Parts: sequence; structure tokens; C-alpha cells
Amino acid sequence: MSQPARSIDGTPAGTNHVLWALIVLYAVARVLQLFAGRIPMLAIVALHVFPPAVFALIHGSRFYGSRGIVTFVAICLVVGNVFENLGVLTGVPFGRYYFTDVMGPKLLHVPILLGLAYVGMGYLSWTLGRLILGDPRSPITGSRLVALPLVSALIMVAWDLSMDPIWSTVEHGWIWLNGGAYFGVPLSNFFGWYLTIYVIYQLFALYMRDRATISDRLSPSFWRMAVLFYGVSAAGNILLIIPVGGPSLVADAAGAQWKVSDITAVCALVSIFTMGAFTVMAWARLWAHKPPAGQ
Repeated sequence: MSQPARSIDGTPAGTNHVLWALIVLYAVARVLQLFAGRIPMLAIVALHVFPPAVFALIHGSRFYGSRGIVTFVAICLVVGNVFENLGVLTGVPFGRYYFTDVMGPKLLHVPILLGLAYVGMGYLSWTLGRLILGDPRSPITGSRLVALPLVSALIMVAWDLSMDPIWSTVEHGWIWLNGGAYFGVPLSNFFGWYLTIYVIYQLFALYMRDRATISDRLSPSFWRMAVLFYGVSAAGNILLIIPVGGPSLVADAAGAQWKVSDITAVCALVSIFTMGAFTVMAWARLWAHKPPAGQ
């Protein structure tokens, strides 16, 4: 029997096609957010969440193996849902808030789609962290055991920093009961996010400490797909500065009014200078290292 065609990094060609298709689908979803008033919001949310989550499963299984990536997903879902439900019930560690029905069905107090968002963007941020700290195939030992979770959590929080005011204050996916200084979002949210993500990454780092990865024949192109996916997310936030109608002012739950154009402009700047910076750093490190295929 003939063997299936394989790419230069040893991945079945069909798998790479699926990964690229997921990146394209996600890019389309970011464009569709401009038409939120004409397309069901739940459909837009689902297209924001499922492509990166599926990408994480497929891409991650190539490096960590099936057991490794399933463990990562399990940690994300359990820790993310525990912290988010705790936050809704007590205000700790994010601040006082609740989720509306914009993101669909909930598990207890938290939308199921939000848990999956932790998986997709969490995996991409973790992967960029591995790249920025050097050879992504290096074992997670010594200082990397702590440095990698610390750096990767910053990369993940950059994503939240660039989109939280849009999805809460503008789109009302969740409501901050007391408003906040960052366009209706309390600053405590970002420290809570950092803590939550750090716990996820630290647990996974400890899990991976004594376990080998599947690094044979993974070329730079394998890693570039993850970097590009994260970069597309940053670019999607920049698109939102395009005026598409709708209210020019929005109010948070505390009654403070904010200009929508100010929110989208600042989120675009944050995307460029945080998410964009991390994307460039990861790409540059990968370009400089160029790990040869077959090693």
C-alpha cells in the first residue's frame, strides 16, 4: 500500500492542510465580528473559539503526543472553570462580574465556549513562550520550569488586555458590576487573569518536566503556524477600528460612558504593541534558530 504524502516536517500533508484551514477560518471569524449586528453573535463567538481549540489539539498532538495535549486541555478546562466560577460567585480574583447569554450555554455560571477559549489561546500563548525562551524542543527543567509559565502567562494576558473592553463593555458578553478604569473593566481582572493562566501553565510545566516530547522532524514551518495564528488574533483586533455603524457611546454597569471609537482604538494599539510584539519576538527567535528538520 502507498504511504500518505507527508510534508517536510514529517506531518501528513492533510494535517497541515487542516491546520492552515483553521487559521483561515479564524481570520474570517475576525472579519465577521465587524458585522455582529447582522450575523448571530453566538455564531461569531463559536467561530472565534473552535478553530484555535481544534488547532491546539491537532498541532499539540504532533509535539506533546495525544496524552500530553489531552492533559493540557484538561488542565485548562478544570482550572479555568474553577477560577471563573469562583470569580462570578465571589469576585475573587477578577472582580465582580457575571456572564450574559451572548456566549451561549453555561457550565454552572460560566459559558462552555469560554472554557474552550482557554484551550485555544492558551496553547498558542504557551507555544510562543517556548519559542521566545529559545529552542522550543528544550526540556522544561531548571529555570525554564518557572520562567516558561511566567512568560507565557504574560503573552496570554496580552490577548485579554486587547479584547476585554470590546467583549464586555461594547458587546456585553459579560458585565463588570462596578465598572472599571480600563473602559469599564477593573484592573483587578488582569491580575486575576495572570494568576489563573500562570496556575494552568505551571501545572502543565510540572507535568512535562520528566516527559519527552515528539520533536523528530518538526521543521520551523510547524512552529510558524502557531505564531501566525496568534498574530492573526492581534490583527483581528486592529480591524475593529473600522467604523461599521452602531452606537457611538456605551455605558458600563457603573454608569460611566465610553466612546466606542476610543475603546477600539486603544485595543488596537494594545494589540500592536503587546500581542504584536510577542508575535515578532517569537518569529524572530524562530528565524534566528532555524532548528534543522530531522533533529
